[in-house]
Amino acid sequence: MSKKTSHGLKIICLNRKASFNFFFEDLLEAGIVLKGSEIKSVRNGKVNIADSYAVEKNGEIILINSHIASYKQASFSNHRPLDERKLLLNKKEINKLIGKMHREGFTIIPTKMYFKKGKAKIELAIAKGKKQFDKRATKKTRDWNRDKARYIRKSS
Repeated sequence: MSKKTSHGLKIICLNRKASFNFFFEDLLEAGIVLKGSEIKSVRNGKVNIADSYAVEKNGEIILINSHIASYKQASFSNHRPLDERKLLLNKKEINKLIGKMHREGFTIIPTKMYFKKGKAKIELAIAKGKKQFDKRATKKTRDWNRDKARYIRKSS
């Protein structure tokens, strides 16, 4: 699943459902603390961040419900797949995120995981959940744009 982009980023995992279920207000990049067997599984592309989210715990931002598969060659030092993982952010960024979560009701959703200069990074979105009618409107506009492109292609 990993592919290279023009900026030297090697994308490991995408969260495609996030843009359908949430309105994004801001995007930011964070490092992620991983153990040795976790980083080897990440390099193999055995990651799923579709249902994960981040919360504040003891003044730190923690990623919850991200699945990194067990590494087969690691014997006794293997990790648990659904462990909580600490995200590396500046204190100013952490305070900003905590304030938005508590005051304005936003949530922190990971949108993609990638390698940047050999380090595992995760892109976080400060997001607000969509209602059912918002999702229907998104689907309707996407279908209309697809049909419009089809009509233009046939007419030319």
